[in-house]
Amino acid sequence: MNSRMINVGFGNSVVADRILLVANPKSSPMKKLKDEAKLQKKLIDVTEGRKTRSIILLDTDHIVLSAVQPETINLRFLPIEEMKEEG
Repeated sequence: MNSRMINVGFGNSVVADRILLVANPKSSPMKKLKDEAKLQKKLIDVTEGRKTRSIILLDTDHIVLSAVQPETINLRFLPIEEMKEEG
């Protein structure tokens, strides 16, 4: 198992291999997914009181709420060499 960690905001990280999906929280299916996770006590909020900008679905059926844009989180999956070439 790859132990690479992805920063999801405010010093919180998730193991990259555990992440199945990073999505915008505004869609109706994502709102339903969030509500179901809350009822099942599988909701992890790392927004530090800020606006939720992305929903991260883990392979453990947990949902992580993040204040970081989905695009930014997705960029963090790129190898460091590719990030230097883009920037």
